[in-house]
Parts: sequence; C-alpha cells; structure tokens
Amino acid sequence: MILDTIEAISTRFSCRAFNGKLPPDEDLDVIAKAAAASPSGMNRQSWRIIVLKNKELLADLEAEGMKNLAAYPDKGIYERIMSRGGKLYYNAPCMMIIPIGVSAPGGAELFDCGIVAENIALSSAALGINSLICGLSAFSFSGERGMEFKTRLGFPEAYEIGIAVLLGYAENPDGKPHEPDVSKISWIV
Repeated sequence: MILDTIEAISTRFSCRAFNGKLPPDEDLDVIAKAAAASPSGMNRQSWRIIVLKNKELLADLEAEGMKNLAAYPDKGIYERIMSRGGKLYYNAPCMMIIPIGVSAPGGAELFDCGIVAENIALSSAALGINSLICGLSAFSFSGERGMEFKTRLGFPEAYEIGIAVLLGYAENPDGKPHEPDVSKISWIV
C-alpha cells in the first residue's frame, strides 16, 4: 500500500506504542533513500542517515537516555515518559538517526535535519509504517557514554545528534493524527 503525499501527511500520527515488528529491509531502504533525497541549504547535506536495527544497541541507547533524562533538572519530561510506560523509544524496532555537522550560517543544519526527519516520517507513512520524530533521542547522547555511542554508530568526526525517527508498526493501528489548528494560518493579499 502506498499513500499519496497529501493522504500521508493528513493521516500520519506520532506513534508512541510500537508492536516490535520490524519493517522489511526493502521498505527501510526506500525510506532511507527518501531521506537522502532531502534538500539542504546550498546542497551542503551536512547530515548522515544511520539505520539502526540492532536490538541490543537500541536497548542500550534507551537505557542511557532514560538515565540521563532522570537526572535532567526539568522532571516534567521524565514524568511524562514514565506515565507513558517508561520507554523512551516506545518499543520501536528500528530507528533512523540523523547526525549533523555544523553549517554556516550557524543553525542552518537544524533546518536541514528537520527536512530529513520529515522525509523519513512521510515516506514511512506512505508505506504504511508508523513513526515518531524523537527529539528526546538527544538524551541518549548527552551523558558520559555519548562519545561511545557516536563511535559505535559511526558518526563522522565533529558531528552531533540532530534527531532520530523511530520506525515500526503501531500497537494500535487506529491512532489518530492531531487536529490541525487552522487558526495558525494567515493570508496576506
């Protein structure tokens, strides 16, 4: 099943309960190539795409992320994750990690990273694969084991975590997207 772009955008939801079933490699390859096709400012492409399917490494990243999140001064984030089952990665069997390098002007790499993440989310939705753009993945890299994980994952030198996108199939496939707030739209004519 392949959805058209508008349908993928309007039906996609942030999955926070995966059933653990791994998407086929053929689909993950399509998604990774869609991510690599992302535009970037001045075509710098100061990002990489790492497809992580290794369960042990995913569990290790999650445990470190939860440890670092528990030590974070804002306890609200930790408590919210705990209220959702205490899993930072929600039982996702796959993660696409987007490390980024610094661009000039500074901060441009963040825009490019967001475009890559959106291409992953939309291409996975088009293929019937659920996703969650996971900003909290940064906590897995923020502690004393951050450099170890960057090495194990093959981050290029001087690259940092941009964001990760969790991929898999929803435990409850009837998840609903958020209601768009059209009051945020204005027209200047």
